[in-house]
Amino acid sequence: MNVTLLFFAQARERVGHVRVTLELPSGSKVRDALDAIERTHPGFAALRPHLAIAVDQSLAEPDTPLQDGAELALLPPVSGG
Repeated sequence: MNVTLLFFAQARERVGHVRVTLELPSGSKVRDALDAIERTHPGFAALRPHLAIAVDQSLAEPDTPLQDGAELALLPPVSGG
């Protein structure tokens, strides 16, 4: 199955892309998609524990199952002042 990951702010900077499409085995979960990105972009690992993750515009947990065509938004913490 194919899923699309959308990267914002620090996540985009660490991965170097706004959007990545991954091919994952059927039955994959959010955790599997994050593992795949971490393997190809090791700098992503430090940010991973701080991300909010949305699957098809709903907040999700690492164990959330993915469907073919799912869109994952990886949202780092926001700071400002």
